[in-house]
Amino acid sequence: MTLVMLRNLLFSPLRGFIHRDFHDVLDKMTLLDKLSFLIVHFVDKHNLWHRLPVILGLAYLGLRRHLNQEYNLINVGRTPTGVRSNPADYPYRTADGKYNDPFNEGAGSEFSFFGRNMMPVDQHDKLKKPDPMVVATKFLARRKFVDTGKQFNMIAASWIQFMIHDWIDHLEDTHQIELRAPEEVASECPLKSFKFYKSKETPTGFYEIKIGHLNRRTPWWDGSAIYGSNAEALKKVRTFKDGKLKLSEDGLLEQDENGKLISGDVRNTWAGLLALQALFVQEHNAVCDALKKEYPELEDEDLYRHARLVTSAVIAKVHTIDWTVELLKTDTLLAAMRINWYGLLGKKFKDTFGHVGGGILGGLVGMKKPENHGVPYSLTEEFTSVYRMHQLLPDKLQLRNIDATPGPNKSLPLTNEIPMEDLIGGKGEENLSRIGFTKQMVSMGHQACGALELWNYPVWMRDLVAQDVDGTDRPGHIDLAALEIYRDRERSVARYNDFRRSMLQIPISKWEDLTDDEEVIETLREVYGDNVEELDLLVGMSAEKKIKGFAISETAFFIFLIMAGRRLEADRFYTNNYNEETYTKKGLKWVNTTESLKDVLDRHYPEMTKKWMNSNSAFSVWNSSPEPHNPVPLYFRVPHH
Repeated sequence: MTLVMLRNLLFSPLRGFIHRDFHDVLDKMTLLDKLSFLIVHFVDKHNLWHRLPVILGLAYLGLRRHLNQEYNLINVGRTPTGVRSNPADYPYRTADGKYNDPFNEGAGSEFSFFGRNMMPVDQHDKLKKPDPMVVATKFLARRKFVDTGKQFNMIAASWIQFMIHDWIDHLEDTHQIELRAPEEVASECPLKSFKFYKSKETPTGFYEIKIGHLNRRTPWWDGSAIYGSNAEALKKVRTFKDGKLKLSEDGLLEQDENGKLISGDVRNTWAGLLALQALFVQEHNAVCDALKKEYPELEDEDLYRHARLVTSAVIAKVHTIDWTVELLKTDTLLAAMRINWYGLLGKKFKDTFGHVGGGILGGLVGMKKPENHGVPYSLTEEFTSVYRMHQLLPDKLQLRNIDATPGPNKSLPLTNEIPMEDLIGGKGEENLSRIGFTKQMVSMGHQACGALELWNYPVWMRDLVAQDVDGTDRPGHIDLAALEIYRDRERSVARYNDFRRSMLQIPISKWEDLTDDEEVIETLREVYGDNVEELDLLVGMSAEKKIKGFAISETAFFIFLIMAGRRLEADRFYTNNYNEETYTKKGLKWVNTTESLKDVLDRHYPEMTKKWMNSNSAFSVWNSSPEPHNPVPLYFRVPHH
């Protein structure tokens, strides 16, 4: 009897406990993975993990992440063999993201393939089933704006777009497709029909996944939203003096001779994103000044390279231990995100003794070598899908009077509201220069963003002008809500139930497993019948009951769990090259002493947070009360439910 048969025999009494959809995958697992799966599955069945004491919640997340790293990282395209580049030749981030991985020069570069977290599910025979415009109208279109209370503000909404512009943008085909509103919803659709370019399909040259999609942006965490994803874009943004990037006198992005914005990524922008791009150009330039003062011998090119490393690391750190902690506001996730950066031993220990132990004890940042789990680094199709977060955007931006005396909790009176349509594209850029950086930032800080729920997708985004890569408006308008439903199907991203199964999450068997809301259940039946397998991912994630404190669904979170660590641990500039030699001593100290977006704002606008921010984080609503001090050490806390 083979060892595998013996193992399966030992586990056969447990089959009744395990959801039948996982029997096959369990048979293929190693003994250790089987045991990990049993623990994770038991916790999932009782919907327990987020209610466990922090230390046990962390153990669950660790086991789950391990399983997802083993079974949910799939390479798309060929991996070169026998070719190796010398990291010493590239002690800096290249313009197009190449040569980060010494064994695979193209990994994470411009026009590399999107990877997968699960096998593609071909839906070309049901791209319009049910019709995307019906789905957008019946489930997504905003009825009344629902916000996130005090948890998450408009800076946080702008921040995630800033990150998306760093990470992902699918290459499009020249072939156009048209969607027409069916009669049953036509009267409720802002556009009766619209045209868009299909995602470009590229042969992978590999037998397992034959077709893939290419990413225009560099998926490394390399600040490409301000630097660009190729040499040409980089050349445009640099001054070639003292390592600096171009910035206008008023602290906003500069324009070229044709009136076009100068930034690493200028496609589909809005005033909030432009403000963050400008802030981090200022950050880059401030790093250049500090390095030049410390090391006067450094030339323009060296100053630029070091400052890019430092600024990108600041962005990654702010996202990891500030933005994400506000998005997933629980003690368990506060601990988990800090462990990603600092390790279980914590910041004080790491600051004193340096990186000790592996990724768990010492954190992913500063590990002895990068770890890609045997799969070349990329961001994935599924990652793109769970980051569809346009419900965060309101219908109007509430401008505050920054000349007034702040009221209780540093609140400020409204001056006026600007429709979001006037803050996007070229119009948005003009309005931002009228509003100015400080007023824009303070106003966004004081305004809650939208909740990721059904019936909360901005209706103005259903009649939207999309842009080309150079920021030029396209002639036709699009219905973005309907387009997002179509995109997931077109790119063979599994629908909700299949998606969960593939991530080892228990699927739903009836609509009542998803939600208690009678109206939602009725609408689900009307659009999808009783077939839970047809449910679109975006609708399922918006309908799902949220974990207390989470602004996103648990389904989205588990993709996030595997990919957030991967962005750090697969990148040599966050692992073995995260050192004084690569960053300079001054540069590394800059990253190590920056803990939050508030720290970045304080560097450039020292009055801003003192005067107008009452909250702990720049990503929660600024007039909310700061978190009270909790004397219980983080790892020993127990969630209150």
